[in-house]
Amino acid sequence: MELTIFYDSACPLCANEMAQLKKNDRLNKIHLEDLNSAELLTRYPDIDIEKANTILHGLTADGKMLFGLDVTAMAWGLTGKHCWVKLLRLPLIKPVADKAYLAFAKNRYRISYLLTGQKRCTADSCSIEPKA
Repeated sequence: MELTIFYDSACPLCANEMAQLKKNDRLNKIHLEDLNSAELLTRYPDIDIEKANTILHGLTADGKMLFGLDVTAMAWGLTGKHCWVKLLRLPLIKPVADKAYLAFAKNRYRISYLLTGQKRCTADSCSIEPKA
């Protein structure tokens, strides 16, 4: 795996983006870890779940930790899709995009409700696994 993403499966928009990433990850370069998994700290004892719930965390194959839109940009880059996301990492855009991302992350449940009508996911309502 080139990138492990630690995401909040209870967030409808977050779960939807992870499902889209995996759908487009044809070379299986991305591994997803649910912050709500009981086994997460067994596998990744250095992850601070509280911090990871405030900003998206990603771990590269070489052990570098990425945060926020840096994770998103790398992930979509690995899929070869949504290449426009890299624009959010340009020096003049990055500070503004990062502030907007942090505002989104802080309010993701409210925003999810406004956009999807769903505040939080249940076990099968936002599954990232393809439905048979």
